[in-house]
Amino acid sequence: MNRILVLYDSKTGNVATMAKLVAEGAALVSETEVRVRSVDEATTEDVVWCDGLAVGSPTNMGLLSWKMKRFWDETMGEHWMEIDGKIACAFSSAGGWGGGMELACQAILTVLMNFGFLVFGVTDYSAKLRTLHYGAVVAKEPRGEDDAATCRLLGQRLAEWTAVFVHGRQDQHPKTKLAQRMPPG
Repeated sequence: MNRILVLYDSKTGNVATMAKLVAEGAALVSETEVRVRSVDEATTEDVVWCDGLAVGSPTNMGLLSWKMKRFWDETMGEHWMEIDGKIACAFSSAGGWGGGMELACQAILTVLMNFGFLVFGVTDYSAKLRTLHYGAVVAKEPRGEDDAATCRLLGQRLAEWTAVFVHGRQDQHPKTKLAQRMPPG
């Protein structure tokens, strides 16, 4: 069974909405169990339990939130070696386009790489002119289908990569689903 954790911090509810959509995407992959936890309720056991992790945070001056950073510093710090080699990705929201969401995703990925997570971006387009190279990003809350598709695609790709690399399920490799994928343009 594929085990995916969607861990998020949300000050206004925007990232919480994104987290639900990321979880919906992960659940599209068969034999996948998904947990959604806010940083306020998440435990070490949740992170140790998962095979794949999606971390979401509001953008705070181009970085992740202090609550998410504190979780990794204080809650997960002593579990450094227990989570090495898991697969992870990032998502973020800011008050508007150009608000630093991709920088926040990169900051999240940097934290995760320091814990030994194998991180990825998504090469597909989720909608016209919409990519997820650094993670799923939206301005404010996900409002339309393009925003929702971006979040769902991130969760789906996390579950696919986890199925492939942790459970050896080559049928879930994205290259076997080319007809479903959206190329540039």
